[in-house]
Amino acid sequence: MDRPFALLAELTYECPLHCAYCSNPLELSRYTDELSTGEWQRVFTESRELGALQLHLSGGEPLRRRDVVELVRTGRELGMYSNLVTSGLGLSAARAEQLREAGLDHVQISVQADEPVLSDRLAGTPSYQRKIDAARTVKELGWPLTVNVVLHRQNLDRIEGILALVEEMGADRVELANTQYYGWAWRNRAALLPTREQLERAEQVVREARERLRSRMQILYILPDYYERYPKPCMGGWASRQVVVAPNGDALPCLAAHELPLPRANVRERSLEWIWEESPLFQRFRGTDWMPQPCRGCERRELDFGGCRCQAFQLTGDAARTDPVCHLSPDHDIVTAAVRRANDRADDAAGPHEVALTPRPHPREVVL
Repeated sequence: MDRPFALLAELTYECPLHCAYCSNPLELSRYTDELSTGEWQRVFTESRELGALQLHLSGGEPLRRRDVVELVRTGRELGMYSNLVTSGLGLSAARAEQLREAGLDHVQISVQADEPVLSDRLAGTPSYQRKIDAARTVKELGWPLTVNVVLHRQNLDRIEGILALVEEMGADRVELANTQYYGWAWRNRAALLPTREQLERAEQVVREARERLRSRMQILYILPDYYERYPKPCMGGWASRQVVVAPNGDALPCLAAHELPLPRANVRERSLEWIWEESPLFQRFRGTDWMPQPCRGCERRELDFGGCRCQAFQLTGDAARTDPVCHLSPDHDIVTAAVRRANDRADDAAGPHEVALTPRPHPREVVL
């Protein structure tokens, strides 16, 4: 593809939750100068002119933006399919009616666990029942509902109950996504990386649920990279399918690219077309010419594109190296050591929760 098919608009990093696996940047104070309504509308228009058909409104919590209804209406006027990615907090019946009238097409709600105590602990705030109520509102208004569950060491043993809850919520689709270790998840990796035994049991539960629910609910299960033999492709290939725009206007090829030591590209300074086609940031790892060995000579180079650039940087300090998740990477021992420590802790401790979680702070709290 030479044009993006989707825009992920991270409207704000304000969020009522404090999830310890949040992939938002650690330095949240850098993103408080948010794009105005008019600036976002211009970004939507430019993305549509580039060819984007999907508009994903995310954050943080996009419902913290007072203009979210107006922004949804803009997306509808541009002919874009809009998806609200929300915690569910703030989705009152009145707000939901406004969003439906404005043309919102789809809602995705996050769930942390299947019972209130654990759910509220992982979310960092009482939120369990409000999520259930939000899902009920979504179904009453006739929207398709996706439920997203980030899986990790702290909740993976609850997979059966989570699937039962999602079924009860009436979800049309569930994303069971094992944690990606960026942002706060990277800081909390020791408390989040699951054991092999947990994963094997979860996979069996998911297989059985897919068979039982195949006519009613789509179940997407994403394994954690650290337990894979080969890495996943970076968003289908660096800067090939989607544009991410952060609250302050930084345009990114993927959610975690803000961590990379590359030149910034901001929609307040350049058009989205220029950013997509000419910016050094979007050009840097596009295609396969940049690849080192063993990626350059690998038959999978156009399948996984060398893996995740952000993960390579996170683990090795060099975004151009082969993703250490790959068993062919010269840095693969970094991953195997982390996996070994995760499984050794399971043998030494009474349960999976022996390492404390550091919750994500409010964006305006001081981050040390």
